[in-house]
Amino acid sequence: MSADVDVMVEMPKPKVSERSAGDLNGWPMLGLAFVLGVGGAALFIVGTTGEQVALTIIGVVLFVAALIVAAGLTPVAPGRARVLQILGRYAGTIRVDGLRWVNPISARKEISTRIRNHETAVAKVNDADGNPIEIAAVVVWQVQDTAQAMFEVDDFVRFVAIQTETAVRHIANSYPYDVHEATDRMSLRDSTDEITQKLSTEIGARVRAAGVHVIESRITHLAYAPEIAQAMLRRQQAGAVVAARQQIVEGAVGMVELALARLSERQVVELDEERKATMVSNLLVVLCGDRDAQPVVNAGSLYQ
Repeated sequence: MSADVDVMVEMPKPKVSERSAGDLNGWPMLGLAFVLGVGGAALFIVGTTGEQVALTIIGVVLFVAALIVAAGLTPVAPGRARVLQILGRYAGTIRVDGLRWVNPISARKEISTRIRNHETAVAKVNDADGNPIEIAAVVVWQVQDTAQAMFEVDDFVRFVAIQTETAVRHIANSYPYDVHEATDRMSLRDSTDEITQKLSTEIGARVRAAGVHVIESRITHLAYAPEIAQAMLRRQQAGAVVAARQQIVEGAVGMVELALARLSERQVVELDEERKATMVSNLLVVLCGDRDAQPVVNAGSLYQ
């Protein structure tokens, strides 16, 4: 299979989606709870003092009602949400920050909706050519659907961590660390933007079932494993030397051609094929050598 073929990650479709909960402004309800509590306490004291059973009962009922109303008060901090459950069923999500009031018998679980970073540990894997490499990445993510994050997976934070590491290993196995020959094949080292885009796409596909949105991902560490690092460094250096020599030779050949053409055009000197070959050889030695040439003065004729 080619490394450029995208592998689609098939995740189960979520069974629940986020919806708004039936909540109210908590401040009026707080005032109501305070009034009921104070009124109930006053009636209870008056009824107990005056031996009026009806007032005592009413006072107790009002005080219990105040406790029930107060039990529904729910503070919501900025960047956080509350996921509601009533008798085990999902009842909606509160995203409005401040003091809110909900059904008192509901269970309210807090979940962060802030932007988070996750950086994977440096993993040792084999690239597409079988070379051991070290790779690590960081992913920026955020909970998009609180219901899916809470109910579709056991622990959505751990789920994101494991799926990110899986995607990083898959990308590392699908592409070579470096491409040494002239080709359109992508590599981890040279095709940074394309590899990053593919990594973000794969991580997003893997964590979408948990209600998580991937904002960005980047490879933070990429290197050959220590056992082959020196050999690969020598290979890269040799490749750089060969490329530099090739460019020098191409430039030198062009200069020799230009020199011979100018001499012929201006008829400075007429050279036979043997003298041209000697001149070409001398010029190439001078232009391609890694040391300065030592001039030799010929005191005789051209053919000596």
